[in-house]
Amino acid sequence: MSRNGILAGGNWIVDHVKLINTWPPQDALASILTQSDGNGGSAYNLLKNLARLGAQFPLEAVGLVGDDSDGRAIFADCAAHRITTTQLRTTRDAATSYTDVMTVRDTARRTFFHQRGANALLAPAHFDFAATHAKIFHLGYLLLLDALDTPGPDGRPAAAAVLARARAAGLITSVDCVSEAGPRFRTHVAPVLPEVDVLFANDYEAEQLTGLTLGRGPTLDRAAVEQAARALIALGVRAWAVVHFPEGVCACSVAGEICWQPSVRVPVAEIAGTAGAGDALASGILFGLHEAWPMPRALELGVCAAAASLRSPTCSDSVETAAACLDLGRSHGFHANGTH
Repeated sequence: MSRNGILAGGNWIVDHVKLINTWPPQDALASILTQSDGNGGSAYNLLKNLARLGAQFPLEAVGLVGDDSDGRAIFADCAAHRITTTQLRTTRDAATSYTDVMTVRDTARRTFFHQRGANALLAPAHFDFAATHAKIFHLGYLLLLDALDTPGPDGRPAAAAVLARARAAGLITSVDCVSEAGPRFRTHVAPVLPEVDVLFANDYEAEQLTGLTLGRGPTLDRAAVEQAARALIALGVRAWAVVHFPEGVCACSVAGEICWQPSVRVPVAEIAGTAGAGDALASGILFGLHEAWPMPRALELGVCAAAASLRSPTCSDSVETAAACLDLGRSHGFHANGTH
């Protein structure tokens, strides 16, 4: 069977994005300057971004939403972006998940207040890989999917069994996780990695999984980033470990190939918010990998899609076609050597 398309499962969230004038101390007041609703969550963001990038291959959804206005809005948005929703189901046992995203105007820093909602109920039984001809299966976010993060019969998180089934059905597996504080990276993410073909991890997540210190901004240690990417491969990632950070992205293959791509020099005045930038990066990279591009070319589209996403406080509204994103990146130029 010839496989084509991307199936994405996991978090389906409505983001209530509020641009505020300052981050207040506790018991103090901040003013909401603007507010809007948008897509949120790994699966939702990835598929919508791929549609906006102009993907010509099928886009398919797996997940749970509530029987409410937010859930109906998600179905309508999927229809508008030609995302197939055969495996996106409605439950009456929980509300559609939502996040209040507070973005500070002058810094673009954001803080999330999250209601797990229906996503917490998403279980292995909801995934039917016999019903799809997709080439790639993306799952995210680990650590924010309660039923899938729960240990299964083999002691590993249930997500591992889902990914193993996807691989057995012939799909390439891709995973992203959430930047949770605490020890669960070693206990709930590391055991899943042997079922993952492509892993996306930001600098914090890579540190939590490997125990290495990568540095930040001007103290970013390129050698440590490469070491961390190799360490993720050693933990079981089957094809590519992709480590990303504000200044760029580094990918390491199972064969030991290292690819670097610096991020776009987006003028500060153009940055409206950073929510969803990591998902936009993943969307661009998976777009390229689906189309059999070399990893360096896929990484370039990834950072350009991420740059485009920064121009809106929502996750996807400012993502454009792949060609337009690449033009944006090349017009602004890239940071030197993947650092600031």
